[in-house]
Amino acid sequence: MRITGIILIILGAIGLAYGGITYTRSRDTVSVGPISATVTKKETLPVPPVLGGIALLVGIGLLVGAGKRKV
Repeated sequence: MRITGIILIILGAIGLAYGGITYTRSRDTVSVGPISATVTKKETLPVPPVLGGIALLVGIGLLVGAGKRKV
């Protein structure tokens, strides 16, 4: 549980800081014989700040809950 909490805290902080994931996609548009043209386009996958905040709070809750539990 502790590792899951740490991962959620890291992902939540990244989601709040950057607001999304940017990636580059390449696509062939024209292909005539041995000649081809490609287009590269940057696209963004938005991550809502609410989702990042929820992940952060759940991660903190898991860390606090795991710290209080005695095995």
